[in-house]
Amino acid sequence: MSKKLNKDTISSRAGIETDKGHGSVVPPLYLSSNFAFKKFGKEQKYDYTRSANPTRDILASALTQLEGGSGGIITSSGMSAISLIASILEINDRVILPHDCYGGTFRLFSSLEEKGSLNTRFIDQSNLEELNANIQEYKPTLIWIETPSNPLLQSVDIKTICKQAKQVKALVAVDNTFLSPALQNPLKLGADIVIHSTTKYINGHSDVVGGAVIAKEKETFDKINFWANNLGLTGAPFDSYLTLRGLRTLSLRMKTHEKNATALAQVLSNNKKVKTVYYPGLEHHSSHEIAKKQQNGFGGMLSFELKGGLPAVEEFFKKVKCFSLAESLGGFESLVCHPYTMTHAPLTDKEKEVSGITQGLIRISAGLEDMDDLISGLKKGLD
Repeated sequence: MSKKLNKDTISSRAGIETDKGHGSVVPPLYLSSNFAFKKFGKEQKYDYTRSANPTRDILASALTQLEGGSGGIITSSGMSAISLIASILEINDRVILPHDCYGGTFRLFSSLEEKGSLNTRFIDQSNLEELNANIQEYKPTLIWIETPSNPLLQSVDIKTICKQAKQVKALVAVDNTFLSPALQNPLKLGADIVIHSTTKYINGHSDVVGGAVIAKEKETFDKINFWANNLGLTGAPFDSYLTLRGLRTLSLRMKTHEKNATALAQVLSNNKKVKTVYYPGLEHHSSHEIAKKQQNGFGGMLSFELKGGLPAVEEFFKKVKCFSLAESLGGFESLVCHPYTMTHAPLTDKEKEVSGITQGLIRISAGLEDMDDLISGLKKGLD
């Protein structure tokens, strides 16, 4: 087939009819930890599941195609994927990260700096002039991007940052968890590496923990793949099987996530108890134009700040319906969380203040429930 396949087709048909032994339409689940050699002294693709596994490889291949890369690695968690990127860096390498990055990312890179492994600089990447000045002066080995950011949904210009990075020969890694390959493809905008917590939208069912790293160039992939095997960071076959099953409906789910998120953002924007709403789909959001330019949609995540701070938040959580109070995101169920005390707890009070994470901030992961039910449940929390 010469025609390039649509993303929906890639997701739906990943691994379909590849079982040469029995003709199974759905690819089998290979749980075996080891594989018998057909002939003594002859190398083969599969020998030990930590190094390679057919089920995991189907998922990796599908995500690589969706992101437009040369190779992908499936890891045991999103943090394993992030740790894998850190592992390819040398001692005293310099890394620039967003000041409002995910708490786990912040904790990992800060800890590596504290133990003398890396040098880090956390800055506001939405200010391109300031970012470029830091790139030219600091000359980082790696620039880490999260766009949209967690939890304020700030999008940064991937293409421009990649051009700035190339001036000092820095690698650019983009955490694409919030949008998934369905709504954003950083490699096509100039990035070198894409990271996912497949726990979130890619799996979509809140029953698997996993991650993925996709590289644009084969040389980068080979280096990352070596360390994934060397450190034992690769994902389990059964987790890969479940994630592959979730991937098949990714595009359909993302449309409903976004539809519900948009409706909730509009309701919140018109409520007197709400101070600010953070959702790129709203025209007044600071990242609206960037999001329109580089994304294929606005996604299913939003945040809002309540007037009244922590007491108002506690009251909201007591009364809200149809939303579960939990961390994580991207599942079929709608979630609310309090970044200040949950996802971003590792940050100091000062770091939270700089990042715009207040005690009145609530993050929503819009699920697949009926829109009217979600709106009704949200309004109960605001009554």
